[in-house]
Amino acid sequence: MSLTKISKAFEELTPYEMYDMLRLRSEVFVVEQNCVFLDMDNKDQQCQHLLIYKDGELVATSRLVPQGVSYPGIMSIGRIVTSMAVRGTGVGRILVDYSIEECYRLYGQGPIKIGAQLYAKGFYESFGFVQSGPVYDEDGIDHIKMTKE
Repeated sequence: MSLTKISKAFEELTPYEMYDMLRLRSEVFVVEQNCVFLDMDNKDQQCQHLLIYKDGELVATSRLVPQGVSYPGIMSIGRIVTSMAVRGTGVGRILVDYSIEECYRLYGQGPIKIGAQLYAKGFYESFGFVQSGPVYDEDGIDHIKMTKE
């Protein structure tokens, strides 16, 4: 499987990359998960965006959030998403590994926090994340805070 990995600040994204990213996020978070929410939350402009393309099609993306933007004094990874077409192929693992590596490269060593959908708890635990808060409802989906020290 030949993948192209891209890491760019918001202002470096081309219009096509931005469109691909927002489309994939909408396909999964809004349409597939049947969740009405405002994806554009004014954090993207402060984030680094990771894009993984397979054969010219965006198949995975995440955003790396600097310390203090989502959580006081701690960096985070958000909007972690893979397309249905590549689920079960390892692309999600590649995306999360890449996200962790890039967080450390850009923001230094330190804890990383995520707001994970509860069903994916085991997946994130395999990367060293541990539950760091109670289950909460976000847009009708159970979530938990998880932290990687």
